[in-house]
Amino acid sequence: MWVELSPKEFAKTIDHTILRPDAKRSEIGEACRAAVKYGFAACVVPPYYIKAASKLLKGSDVKPCTVVGFPLGYMSLEAKVDELRRVLEDGAEEVDVVMNISAFKSGERRYVKKEIEELVKVCHQFNALIKVIIETNLLSDDEKIEAAKLVADCGADYVKTNTGFLGRGVTIHDVILIRKAVAGKALVKAAGGIRFFEDALALIKAGASRIGTSTGVNIFLGYLARQRL
Repeated sequence: MWVELSPKEFAKTIDHTILRPDAKRSEIGEACRAAVKYGFAACVVPPYYIKAASKLLKGSDVKPCTVVGFPLGYMSLEAKVDELRRVLEDGAEEVDVVMNISAFKSGERRYVKKEIEELVKVCHQFNALIKVIIETNLLSDDEKIEAAKLVADCGADYVKTNTGFLGRGVTIHDVILIRKAVAGKALVKAAGGIRFFEDALALIKAGASRIGTSTGVNIFLGYLARQRL
């Protein structure tokens, strides 16, 4: 049965994100301060800024988060592991990694499994959370189910729906499909095109535990206003 979230609980579903290629250092600071002010779960910044973000977020309960293999995911495993280690050493406590979608679409499941297992291993060595992006808009429903099961079976903490960079964003259908596929072995992060609190709330009700969005402040303030009615 659905139980309405308090504003504090709702805030903790939000990964406040700034991943634009033209993001300035000053904007990273603004995003981190907003994440702390409103009590979001994480602030997601480009790898270049993760060291600065980890310092800005120190002492708060907002996790510094960044991305690896973003946004296309088809670089070598060795390159991904090296990038992952570097951002973890720079202070990332959560990392959103793009699955090798090209390899997956080619039927190279053994390679994809090896990649995710290795990335999960490294992340967990640093006691960091790993969210694996499967990019649902590039997959059929059967592929979404298979990819979600694979990610969960490899020990990832979250299956994330989309990067938000490649066309259509998340749908409620995708979240429901993934939640059923992982069968409690992993959580679901919905991302891509989430702009309003009504959309975020619908995705949470469908089974998402985290919402990735660049409009976290507006979404939270919209939810807060609704609670006050």
